[in-house]
Amino acid sequence: MSQPVLKASLLSTAGPQAPVLIAGPSLGTSAAALWASTAAALPSFTVIAWDLPGHGLSPAATEPFSVADLSDGVAALVAAARAGGDISGEQSVYYAGVSLGGAVGLQLGLDHARDFEGLAILCSGAKIGEPAGWAERAETVRNQGTPAVLAGSAERWFAPGFIDREPAASAALLHSLQDAERFSYAWCCEALAGFDVRGRLGDITLPLLALAGEQDPVTPPSFADYIAGHAPNGTSAAVEGAAHLLPAEKPAETAQLLRTFFGAAYQEGL
Repeated sequence: MSQPVLKASLLSTAGPQAPVLIAGPSLGTSAAALWASTAAALPSFTVIAWDLPGHGLSPAATEPFSVADLSDGVAALVAAARAGGDISGEQSVYYAGVSLGGAVGLQLGLDHARDFEGLAILCSGAKIGEPAGWAERAETVRNQGTPAVLAGSAERWFAPGFIDREPAASAALLHSLQDAERFSYAWCCEALAGFDVRGRLGDITLPLLALAGEQDPVTPPSFADYIAGHAPNGTSAAVEGAAHLLPAEKPAETAQLLRTFFGAAYQEGL
C-alpha cells in the first residue's frame, strides 16, 4: 500500500486571514458536487475540497491504499498549500468529511492532529459496515463498474423526496458516482473494510463534532453519538430530514452547525 495522489479544488475563498475548511468526500462522490452548496453558505470560510482516488479531480489509484494512506494524502495537500502560500500561518485550518471522508477525518485526528484546530465527522463511523459486505461491493464494481451500484447508492444517500426536490444536485452526485474509476472505487471499499478505530477514539484530543442525518441507514445517529462519547472533546448532533449526504441535502443546516462549532477559534462576525 502507498499514499495515493489526491487533488483538491477551491470551492470558495474568503480572504488571506479567513479560516480554512478542508472538505472531504463520501465514497462515490466528487467533493465539489457534495460540498458546493454548503461552501456557498459559509462565506467566512475558504473551502478547499479534496477528491478520492479515481473520483472528481484525483487520478486513478495504481495500487491498494488504506484510510491511513488517504489521511497522509490529505496532510500532504495541506502541507503543500502552506508551503505554496495558499494557506498562511495566520489562518486556522479545520477539517470536515463525509462517510469515507469522515473516516479519514478520524485518522487525521490520530496521525496529523497538529495540522488542524478542529474536526467535523459527518455521516460516518469509527467502523462502517462489515468487511464481507465491502469485499462483495468491491468485487461487483471491479467486474461491472460503478453503474452497478447506482440504484442502491441513490436509496442510501438521500432522504425520501430529495431527488424530486433537488434534481440538479442529486443528478450531479449520481453522475460523479457513475464517472468514478471502478478499480479506485473498489480499493476505497477495501480501505473501509480494514478501518476500525473504535478502540482509539480516546486518543483524538482535537475538538470534534460528529453529525448524522436522522434518516441515514448507513451511519445512523448512534454512530455519531458513539464517536462523540468516546472522543475526549467530542459532541454530536443529528439533522432532521437528511440521510447520508448531509452537506448536499441540508447545506444551510450543515453550514450553521459547522460555523457554531468552529466559531470559538475565530471572529465570525455574524
